[in-house]
Amino acid sequence: MFASENGLKGDPRLQAITKAITVVPHFPKKGIMFQDITTLLLDHKAFKDTIDIFVDRYRDMHISVVAGIEARGFLFGPSIALGIGAKFVPLRKPRKLPGEVFSEKYSLEYGTDCLELHVDAVQPGERAIVIDDLVATGGTLSAGVKLLERAHAEVVECACVIGVPDVKGQCRLIGKPLYVLVEPRQVDKCF
Repeated sequence: MFASENGLKGDPRLQAITKAITVVPHFPKKGIMFQDITTLLLDHKAFKDTIDIFVDRYRDMHISVVAGIEARGFLFGPSIALGIGAKFVPLRKPRKLPGEVFSEKYSLEYGTDCLELHVDAVQPGERAIVIDDLVATGGTLSAGVKLLERAHAEVVECACVIGVPDVKGQCRLIGKPLYVLVEPRQVDKCF
């Protein structure tokens, strides 16, 4: 579900967030319109608005875990966790976490990847959200959900700053609600 369809239609914060995201044509390869959120981070008001919208959404949902997808989920997750009084749990790429981990492989359009979670980072029954910067196919978020469920957490929702238009009709991700702030910015021409 897009924020504009959930009580925030016409909210000027969403327009400011969209404007703060830079589009980089042909990065990392030809034909890709990369949504660069580093410019969002440089705009302190738009970045704060981003965090505030998520905090407002999750504040009263009794969330105890905000799980962030490496690496850009790490930019939003800790601030959201602090804002709602939850802990932040990183979902890392392989071999980045010491100790025992759960691992979950997932498919990409160009191969496979994997996420890992410390086995003791989440307690059974804890209510969690999974956060990342962008959702395209949902593969990475789905892997995050599976990891948390293996730790017996209750995944309440997945959340992203940007959601490609193809996910607009897809309100759920492997059975979990999906909450997205904005659609990707477009550029007039991609040469």
